[in-house]
Amino acid sequence: MMTKAGEGRLTHAPADHPAVLKPKIGILFANLGTPDGTDYWSMRRYLNEFLSDKRVVDIPDWKWQPLLQLIILTRRPFTSGANYKLIWNKEADESPLMTITKQQIAKLKTAADLRYGAEVMVDFCMRYGNPSTQSVVDKMVAAGCEKILFVPLYPQYAGATSATANDAFFKALMKVNRQPAARITPEYFDRPSYIDALAGTVERAYAALPHKPDVLVASYHGMPKRYLMEGDPYHCQCQKTSRLLRERLGWEKGSIDTTFQSVFGREEWLKPYTVEHVAELAKQGKKHIAVISPAFASDCIETLEEINGEIREAFEHAGGESFTYIPCLNDDEAHIKVLMEVVEENLLGWIQ
Repeated sequence: MMTKAGEGRLTHAPADHPAVLKPKIGILFANLGTPDGTDYWSMRRYLNEFLSDKRVVDIPDWKWQPLLQLIILTRRPFTSGANYKLIWNKEADESPLMTITKQQIAKLKTAADLRYGAEVMVDFCMRYGNPSTQSVVDKMVAAGCEKILFVPLYPQYAGATSATANDAFFKALMKVNRQPAARITPEYFDRPSYIDALAGTVERAYAALPHKPDVLVASYHGMPKRYLMEGDPYHCQCQKTSRLLRERLGWEKGSIDTTFQSVFGREEWLKPYTVEHVAELAKQGKKHIAVISPAFASDCIETLEEINGEIREAFEHAGGESFTYIPCLNDDEAHIKVLMEVVEENLLGWIQ
């Protein structure tokens, strides 16, 4: 709310002093992103921004950009657009990721309002696409946020997810005249409440099935194996999430397989690859499997189309009989509780 010169806390200011906003704390959640539409140019803009990120593809520009601009971005927008059309929220004219993120933020706003009142402002941005990180940071600063807590919606840390989201946040701050104090939250891959929330989705899904699956596959987004060797902790954190989930469920070793999906390019990525692994399970006689995606805070193209489409087909084509996809945590109340725990811990010292 605007406070004019001479009013409120600025009673000492001269009459011509610029209007000053009541100080607030911003809580900014960041998700990966989504194209604005499924048409060629919307897909091309989104893919260009995503695939030009050095954290995602670290090939030198002189090698990568000609290939990207002249070959990949002339073809891939058509295939990616077709895949998005399969899952597009036609009623809202947006991707499921956008719909779900809005639902999450609505519940987080309610929770934050109950906890902190008007002292905080909750919003979200996308690393790629809209709303951009810059636009939301600008909005928060314009609304009087003198402190901003930045919350990447990635349970496990990876340079290509958490770090690039943080990069965009810090770059946005570089363009702000009155920079707010800033904090970023750490990954929450081993937080007990997060593991409990994952376990809850598994237990509910299994309770609704006529028979227990032979194996639960925990499919995480992949990355080049080289990144692991260069010190990225993502692979180790994924393995720990799977182990903690198995222990929380009280299952024996070997009951959860950790795999990686969304392989891109020719170099070796983290293995085993989900699409190959589920086919091998079917060939081994494991005809009933379930798949969960612990690395995604929201269902998206990689879960709704890739897992529930391509990966399901690979399993069934190899002889699998029943394939159960367990949705992401999305706006489940247990997930909102996890995220609010993260927020509350990281606001200590800023607000009571």
